[in-house]
Amino acid sequence: MADDEAKVMLLTGASRGIGHATVKRFAREGWRVITCSRQPFPEQCPWGGGRDDHIQIDLADPADTINAIELIRERLDGGRLHALVNNAGISPKGPKGERLSTLSTDLMTWGHVFHVNFFAPIVLARGLIEELSAAQGAVVNVTSIAGSRVHPFAGAAYATSKAALAALTREMAHDFGPLGVRVNAIAPGEIETSILSPGTEKIVETLPLRRLGQPREVADVIWFLCNPASSYVTGTEVQVNAGQHV
Repeated sequence: MADDEAKVMLLTGASRGIGHATVKRFAREGWRVITCSRQPFPEQCPWGGGRDDHIQIDLADPADTINAIELIRERLDGGRLHALVNNAGISPKGPKGERLSTLSTDLMTWGHVFHVNFFAPIVLARGLIEELSAAQGAVVNVTSIAGSRVHPFAGAAYATSKAALAALTREMAHDFGPLGVRVNAIAPGEIETSILSPGTEKIVETLPLRRLGQPREVADVIWFLCNPASSYVTGTEVQVNAGQHV
């Protein structure tokens, strides 16, 4: 790969929080960022070329996700894909904002959550494997602290979909490795975004670092996993949670 070749990342869920910070991190380094979201191009998070490289798709719709592969290929125009970051995720709440348990989550909600959080990442990665392999690229799946323990705010469907995504990361690392593609995951904990639930401050009091994480701190770990500094790292899930897992 030529040193002056523009690197390209595909990112899902770019409009806020971790996704927003990740776009800014990679764009600052000169990467071209192609984004996928069910929302239009986020006016509050502009970056160079962003509007032209935004694809509006519904990752909860299997057909829409599969059809998006060709749209992405058109944007790549025969070029390579150096990184795929599967950041999009949904965590539905009850009518009063309460956590949905295994007893209160209906079947349609289970399916909706798993299509976005679990199926879309493998559909995109498998559909773009040739472009990833040509670049000797990297895949980063965004899981969650809730994937390894019962969380007071994250619902059962969200938590189990993230646990499944962690397992999928290992399977993908095994299968994609011979093609030169590394696959890792990051598991954020309590990150300061607009979707924090009331009561999060009680969790923060128990963290070894005693503070919320910042989206840019998560974006920095994603950056590391997509670059040569992590060239011998694959099949792992990096905890980004101030020691919440200990």
